[in-house]
Amino acid sequence: MKKLLWIVSLCILTYSALSQERIPVIIDADTGNEVDDLYALSRALIEPSWDILALNATHWQTAHWAIPQTMENSHRLNQVLTAELNTPVLLRRGGLARMFDWGDLAQHSAAAYEIIKQVKLLPEGQKLTIVALGALTNVGSALYIEPSIASKIELYWLGTSYDFDKGIQKQVDFNCMMDIRALDIVLNSSVDVHIIPVNVAGAMTFSYEETVEAFDESSTLQNFLLERWYKHLDGGRKERTIWDLALIQAIIHPEYAEEVKITTSKDHGNREVYYYRSIDAEKMKAEFFKTLNDYLKQMDKD
Repeated sequence: MKKLLWIVSLCILTYSALSQERIPVIIDADTGNEVDDLYALSRALIEPSWDILALNATHWQTAHWAIPQTMENSHRLNQVLTAELNTPVLLRRGGLARMFDWGDLAQHSAAAYEIIKQVKLLPEGQKLTIVALGALTNVGSALYIEPSIASKIELYWLGTSYDFDKGIQKQVDFNCMMDIRALDIVLNSSVDVHIIPVNVAGAMTFSYEETVEAFDESSTLQNFLLERWYKHLDGGRKERTIWDLALIQAIIHPEYAEEVKITTSKDHGNREVYYYRSIDAEKMKAEFFKTLNDYLKQMDKD
């Protein structure tokens, strides 16, 4: 009996130690917007070093080609993808559109309040990693509602463009334009910010032919990803930029990317943020396909 109790105690301690080593993460994604989101999320959701506390849906309602209820479309796709991967993750709906212009600026959503909740549950000295793949509405709203959480957030985001030679930042890319107010709130907060600009993430290109060949064997997930490629509103492309995967891989594999510290302009916070200056896109692609293929093979065995 004593031996059994000792074994149970050891298992509990081992599990506790492993849980503490995993990084608490919330992912914020406009999954329905482009093809790249599903590829990036497929890699993120199976990362063993991440404890994914929630997957939040983000809108792209401001886009000229937006469909009705963009956030709901992202939320639905998040449901489909987590089912395909057999990764039960808490799914939260985000704001329906960008933050407001006056009065209460926040989009009060389950996603924004989940961010606030998870930050407050963290032990002293620990930070919540938020990986944002689209508009910063949910993050900006959470900070607006509860500014005190800023110092306990480490944000990784795809957005802006940056000329490293001239030190010029531009905010005219898609993710910025979907909610420029939320970006302003983030940059003028004390959140630790890591950004991969679109001119760097743009190196992550996939051809349709190589994508088909790189998948080891047919599966419902692989068919789903390939169908998304061809049936999206701009379907038929032979090559695509898989923007979001560049950020996911840079976080998981910092050795695949070069990160530098810059100081933003006065109107953008006049603060230090980290920018990814370059990535090894070929290593990132190879790792993506190998990891996903290995995971799907293990799923078949189980």
